[in-house]
Amino acid sequence: MEFSFTNEEQTFREDLRAFLRNELPRGWTGGREDWDNDVFPVAQQMRKKLAARGWLTMGWPREYSGMGAGPVAQAIFGEEMLYHRAPGRDQFGLRMLGPTLMLFGTEEQKREHLPRIAKGERLWCQGYSEPGAGSDLASLQTRATRDGDDYVVSGSKTWTTGAHRADWMFLLARTDPAAPKHKGITFLLMDMRSPGVSVRPLVNMVGDHAFNQVFFDDVRVPCTNVVGETNRGWYVAMALLSFERSGVEHVGAARRLLDDITRAARETLRDGRPLTADPIVRHKLAERAVETQVARALAYRVAWLQSKGQVPAYESSVSKVFGTELNQRIANTGMQVLGLHAQLEKGSPRAVLDGVLRSYYLYTVAPTLYAGSSEVQRNIIADKGLGLPRA
Repeated sequence: MEFSFTNEEQTFREDLRAFLRNELPRGWTGGREDWDNDVFPVAQQMRKKLAARGWLTMGWPREYSGMGAGPVAQAIFGEEMLYHRAPGRDQFGLRMLGPTLMLFGTEEQKREHLPRIAKGERLWCQGYSEPGAGSDLASLQTRATRDGDDYVVSGSKTWTTGAHRADWMFLLARTDPAAPKHKGITFLLMDMRSPGVSVRPLVNMVGDHAFNQVFFDDVRVPCTNVVGETNRGWYVAMALLSFERSGVEHVGAARRLLDDITRAARETLRDGRPLTADPIVRHKLAERAVETQVARALAYRVAWLQSKGQVPAYESSVSKVFGTELNQRIANTGMQVLGLHAQLEKGSPRAVLDGVLRSYYLYTVAPTLYAGSSEVQRNIIADKGLGLPRA
């Protein structure tokens, strides 16, 4: 593994940084969900501009509307976008479904969906989590019953990010109820405009509308929308999750938050001296800085493995656990270092970092749960990485 970037990769990083400095609205602090009403118009504009440069899918192969730059370049794109808190990516289409379709999709599915994802014309959401299923994805109860050339889908999904904005959903449905738990599941592509689909908003504790509950009332999905083999969707789902868990986005967010907290600690005086003069504060910030570099190496290792044609399994879980829990530690450190003013909301005249730290402190709970909780990831690491016996 190379621990340095190529000249081309470094040049791209600088070009992207310059682009973001020019294109993001003046005074942009970010820290809100792309799907929220306040951010979505900006996200749409940014998506079109990024697509026009081919950057949304620059890591994809050229035959699939990409630039052939590879997974490492794509990871650089993700890291810089998150560092600048820039809206405009369709993480579900770009980072998850696109690479999955390249592995498991039919030629018709690739021709239909990949170019539209690359152009930012078709937004996706993920139909995995279900009410009552918790972190046990395989216990899903949404059914898909074969009827002629269609499947008829009934059930519900919850915590569905961006469902109120998405054009399409990829989802898992049980197609053989008599099969063992991890079998009899099929991976489907569903048009969100299909009759029988309804979306109910769920506002998170930060105050953003990103989550939703989605209901399926006998929704007809053509059999041609099955990805991979019928009743073997679990394998497709696991491959997609390995793309989702690569973790470089968590690193970009962590670096930015730590930089902001460090800057605020330098500028905040206590008894006439900056907070960073306190050795305890310095040690806490130094610990987080070292951990951020570790998280970055773990995330880029996943991208490097992908560039070699491998599908990382436990490596993605290691990156996901470390990156998401690091963001929690950084937010906690910020709260401890910057004091009570860090708890104030955006708009308050005494809010630290314009309330962004408060939002992140609340938001960093969710990433340790979605895409498989930290407990689930540790089980994967124990099983697939260390070869330990199942409990």
